[in-house]
Amino acid sequence: MGIVGNLSPQQRQSFDSHGFLVIESFASPAEIEAMRKRMDGMLQAFDPTTTASIFSTKNQVKLTSEYFYESAENISFFFEEKAFDDNGNLKQPKELSINKVGHALHEIDPVFKEFSCSEKVSSLLFSLGYKKPVIIQSMYIFKQPGIGGEVTPHQDNSFLYTEPKTCTGLWLALEDATVVNGCLWAIPESQKNGLVRRFIRGDDGVYFDRPSLSYDQKDFVPIEVKAGSLVVIHGDLIHQSFENQSSNSRHAYSLHAVDTDGCKWAEDNWIRRKVEPEPLYSSGQT
Repeated sequence: MGIVGNLSPQQRQSFDSHGFLVIESFASPAEIEAMRKRMDGMLQAFDPTTTASIFSTKNQVKLTSEYFYESAENISFFFEEKAFDDNGNLKQPKELSINKVGHALHEIDPVFKEFSCSEKVSSLLFSLGYKKPVIIQSMYIFKQPGIGGEVTPHQDNSFLYTEPKTCTGLWLALEDATVVNGCLWAIPESQKNGLVRRFIRGDDGVYFDRPSLSYDQKDFVPIEVKAGSLVVIHGDLIHQSFENQSSNSRHAYSLHAVDTDGCKWAEDNWIRRKVEPEPLYSSGQT
C-alpha cells in the first residue's frame, strides 16, 4: 500500500477541476485523539484574563491587533465574538468560548508538529507539484456549539500571497463536519476565475485592496466529511462556513502551505517572517 498522501492521477485531476479534494481517513483515530487531547491540555493551562482578543472574519480589519500579528510565531488564543456578555465577561466556560488557536502550532508544539511535518503531508504537497513546500501557518478551529462564528466567503491566496500564487489549504476534520454544525461550503471550479483581492498589511494596519464580491449562495456546495478526512483547498477557491447553531462542536486542524522554490513571499502579507520556515522534504530528497 502506498503512502496516504500520494495522490492518484484521478485525485489530482479532480482537484485541478473542482478546486478541492476530500481524502477520507487521512488522519488515524490515534492522531486525532492525540491532537484533541493536547489541545484540551492547552485550554486547561490557558488563562483567559491574559487576553481578550476576538477573531472575526466579518470585522477582521477592525479587530486586528499586535497580539494577532505576533501569533504568526506563537500559539495564541482567540475568542468567539459571542463569547462575552455586555460587561465583557465570558458567558460560558473558556473551553467553549475559544474560536481558534494559532498560528504556529506546527512549529512549536511537538504533537501538532508531528502531524504537520509527517511524510503523508509532505507527499501530498509534492503530489500537487510543490518543489520546496513549507507550512506557513496552522490553526486549531473549534466552531463552538451555539456560538461558532460564520467564516465569510474568501480565498486563501488573499491572506498568504506568493508570486506566483502557491497557497494550498489542508483542512483536517477532527470531528464529523455537517451542514448542521458548520461544515465547509465551496463554489466548485471558482479557482479558475483567479484571485479576487488581497489582505494587505500596511503601516497603519491591515486592509483589503478591493471590496468583497457578492456570491449567490446557490452556487455553493456543502463539503460534509467524517472525522479524519482531509479537505485539500486550492488557494483561489471561494469557500466559507456558516455559524454553528447546533449543540455539537466541529473541531478541525487547518494548515496552509506555500512553495519556496522560484516563489517570492509577499512582504505585505499579514505574516512577516524574518526567517523562512524549514521546508518539508520528501523521504530521500536532499
